[in-house]
Amino acid sequence: MLIALNKPYGALSQFTDRSQPPKPTLAGFGLPAGVYAAGRLDHDSEGLLLLTDDGALAHRLTDPRHKQAKTYLVQVEGAPDEAQLRRLRNGVELNDGPTLPAQARAVAPPQWLWPRAPPVRFRKTVPDAWLELSIGEGRNRQVRRMTAAVGLPTLRLIRVAIGPHRLDGLAPGQWRAL
Repeated sequence: MLIALNKPYGALSQFTDRSQPPKPTLAGFGLPAGVYAAGRLDHDSEGLLLLTDDGALAHRLTDPRHKQAKTYLVQVEGAPDEAQLRRLRNGVELNDGPTLPAQARAVAPPQWLWPRAPPVRFRKTVPDAWLELSIGEGRNRQVRRMTAAVGLPTLRLIRVAIGPHRLDGLAPGQWRAL
């Protein structure tokens, strides 16, 4: 079984939370029994999370050797220039080593996007922009660290695809079997 979930902002990519007060978890979305997340999204990231009951499939989806590109829409602070995009495309040096090259391009703000609660902070004097970024690895908070390294701090991060699997119109908190 393979399930696509649109993980909302603020929810954890796990079924339990022992913090006080507890944060929303995957247990609140009515998912079938026996599935678990194949990979993760931080609580402050949104979008596509795949869940499965098949360990071998989970490994194929998450192991970088299987080349499942993860594609994100990233709202950044600032206006990206070609040099910043080139740095992302060539790979960025992070504190845990260089990243693999990414596909990166500036895109128009997505018209289909749901509002986020709480909303992203707005500053009149600082522009923001949207990027589409695809990476083949999945280090901890990698996209956020990559955009920060090129001078474009991430304001909002939405995963829209993992390999051939896409978000395709799922509202936050909704899921479908693939």
